[in-house]
Order: sequence, then structure tokens, then C-alpha cells
Amino acid sequence: MGEILDIEAAMNRLGQYLGNKLSQGDGSAAAAIAAGFVNASILFCSGAMAILGSIQDGLAADHTTLFAKATLDGLISLILSANLGIGVILSALSVGIYQGSITLLAGVVGPLVTEPMLAEITASGGIMIMAIGCNMLKISSIRIGNLLPGMLFAAVITALLP
Repeated sequence: MGEILDIEAAMNRLGQYLGNKLSQGDGSAAAAIAAGFVNASILFCSGAMAILGSIQDGLAADHTTLFAKATLDGLISLILSANLGIGVILSALSVGIYQGSITLLAGVVGPLVTEPMLAEITASGGIMIMAIGCNMLKISSIRIGNLLPGMLFAAVITALLP
């Protein structure tokens, strides 16, 4: 599904657009900003804390998981920024939209998410985080953005299996 929608290309286009605006037309700087934006967005949106924390926030106004996630993400973003540059901070846009959407839809989504589904989402997210590491080390060139629907499919398949 991700390959059909080419999510990675759309994220790269958005990152490139933001990079062009911030770098005043310097192509290599824009590419670096786009890479930071894409990698950080995928990293920060693929964990269970983003989903579970947003659901808790939407259903019970319990912000503790999101506060813990924000602290962890802040520390990780400092480290990522040293490697990927200023584009990492732009991932706050995608994280805000992603977590905000889940929070707003928590009344619908929350009751449907079970522990096994959350475990499969977490496992899928962990594999994507490993793939980000492989890409950063130049071991591979995996289009991780195109794998994002895999988290949803893992949850749906888990819900359908007895």
C-alpha cells in the first residue's frame, strides 16, 4: 500500500519544500533538511507511545505518556540533529498532526486497540527504527516511509486472527 501511495516520495517532497524555504535555494542543504525531516518524522511517529499516549490523552485527558514521549523525543532529537541537521526540528509538524489526529479520533480508535494489536504495532515500528539505522549507516537504502501502512495492517491482521 505504501509503495502504491509512494508515501516516502510525498514526505521527501514536503521535506524538500521546507528545505528550499529554509536554505534559500541551496540544493544540498535542502536535501539534508529533507533527510532530517523524513527520518525524524518516521522515528517519532512509529512508536507505541505515540499511539497509546494519544489515545490516553483523547479518552481520559491523561497526558503523562505524551509528556514522557516528548522528553525522550527531545533528547533523541538533540542527538539526531548532530547527524541530520536542522530538518529534525521540522518533524514536530508531522508528529503534531499524527498525534493530534489520533487524540481527536481517540473516541473511535481507542476502544478498538487491544494489547496484541499494540504489540504488533510496536514490533512493526521497531523494525522501521532498525531500518532507519541501516539507512543512516549507509548499509541499505530502504524506503521506510512506504512501510508506514504496515503498522496499520499489522494491527488489522492481529484483530482479524483468533
